[in-house]
Amino acid sequence: MHNIIIAIDGYSACGKSTTAKLVAEKLGFTYIDTGAMYRAVTLYFLDNYVSLDNPKEIERALAQIHLSFHIDAKGANHGEIFLNGLNVESEIRTMRISDNVSQVSAIKEVRIAMVAQQQRMGKKKAIVMDGRDIGTYVFPDAELKIFMTANIEIRATRRQEELLEKGQLISFDDVVRNIASRDAIDTTRKESPLVQAPDAVLIDTSHLTIEEQVEIVLHYATNRVTNQITQAQSQ
Repeated sequence: MHNIIIAIDGYSACGKSTTAKLVAEKLGFTYIDTGAMYRAVTLYFLDNYVSLDNPKEIERALAQIHLSFHIDAKGANHGEIFLNGLNVESEIRTMRISDNVSQVSAIKEVRIAMVAQQQRMGKKKAIVMDGRDIGTYVFPDAELKIFMTANIEIRATRRQEELLEKGQLISFDDVVRNIASRDAIDTTRKESPLVQAPDAVLIDTSHLTIEEQVEIVLHYATNRVTNQITQAQSQ
């Protein structure tokens, strides 16, 4: 497999992260969960009482934040994020963070800092990166762009099941409200809003299993690489 960038964008609870991680594993690529990065920043802001209305305070806080992903001895990225050396993967998946991450993600200074890190991570290509502005802003020239969507009630059911697996009992109505609120903020924010890139492949995951989602992305990835090889040979 030639080195390409696979950008997976879309709404929350569509299966983006799980699909992206499995695709990366099958291709031997590096997986970058940008949502986890914004969640980790949100955790730091909440724990340190950073005012979201004070740009100077935000910039000071960002200067104190170091994010990294766990890489094993074989070079595989398991998606676990570390905030200033501490594994915060469990903490960032709580409703406390979900209720605040879209507001933090919409802040210009936060997006500039995170996008810069993400672009550095993708310089060598061979990555699968998921988020909300990867194909439109972070890597507009990505060889493969995917945009995922799904029915909001199906998404809420999936998110509620994820939370239950982590021991968090949240009502279905509260989960729906959280997802709807995040959708509204993500799609209307001034800084790189969530939109489908014109050249992105749209996948509605409402009635797809994770395995089916992975196969679809792998199919398109293989086609992109085949086209690259054909173009290179014809030159």
